[in-house]
Amino acid sequence: MGNLRLGAHISIAKGAHLAFERGQQAGCDAIQIFTRNSNQWQAKPLTDKQITDFKQAQAASGITPVIAHDIYLINLASPQPELYQKSISAFREEMQRAERLGIPYLVFHPGSHMHAGEDNGLQRIAQALNELLGRSRDFKLELLIETTAGQGTQLGYKFEQLAQLLSYIEQPQRMGICLDTCHIYAAGYDIGAQTGYQTTIELFERLIGLSKLKAIHLNDAKSPFSSRVDRHQHIGEGHLGLDPFSWLLNDPRLQNVPMILETPKGVDASGEDMDIVNLRTLRGLLDP
Repeated sequence: MGNLRLGAHISIAKGAHLAFERGQQAGCDAIQIFTRNSNQWQAKPLTDKQITDFKQAQAASGITPVIAHDIYLINLASPQPELYQKSISAFREEMQRAERLGIPYLVFHPGSHMHAGEDNGLQRIAQALNELLGRSRDFKLELLIETTAGQGTQLGYKFEQLAQLLSYIEQPQRMGICLDTCHIYAAGYDIGAQTGYQTTIELFERLIGLSKLKAIHLNDAKSPFSSRVDRHQHIGEGHLGLDPFSWLLNDPRLQNVPMILETPKGVDASGEDMDIVNLRTLRGLLDP
């Protein structure tokens, strides 16, 4: 339907360029990747050959866009000076890697304020982002703040927080939002009901603007509504069920927004890869 691009988060094991072949095998139009090991601070610099192989593999695959996700260790809201500076440095490296690979979007979790207070945390994130954006004025890369479930002291679980954070950014044209279905449901946005879905999208438009919505993570929720617990489930097998995904996929306002699975990896009872199963389920929900 329209320009809708569906895909999944794909492994870069043994080389980022191999993600495109894996994405094709899964039936992806678009993919999300880490550009490095997601649980380590240090990463080997990208070589010219790795960059060339990546760009050639993407061109041959026709998969677009590619979305990068930052490593999980980064916390741009941290009140601890050492972790804060380490996070800024690591995030700058994430930006440089994505830019060199020609990736248009870098998705990141805003961070956790670690009991220093939400306003304090949002200001620290903005301070970090303004520094990072100021040092990369020639980059084409856009940074996408991911909505969160609000687990622990996570920030970004309310649209008001995202709007407040964007208002602090000195180059807002280089920022966007990645909406995660599991996260917003767990945070208290009742997209499991049709009226709740419409209200949620309208609220996002009013507070942030749909022009800022650059990517959507399609995940069912293993934990109940408003639980503030971030646990992903296969499409149609969690508390959301199939209806919200049908509303999202067929919403004319969202047809140009790439939608990416982050559902659990593995195979079903017949041995079929679950990314293939989940993408087939999603495509089965598209209006003819």
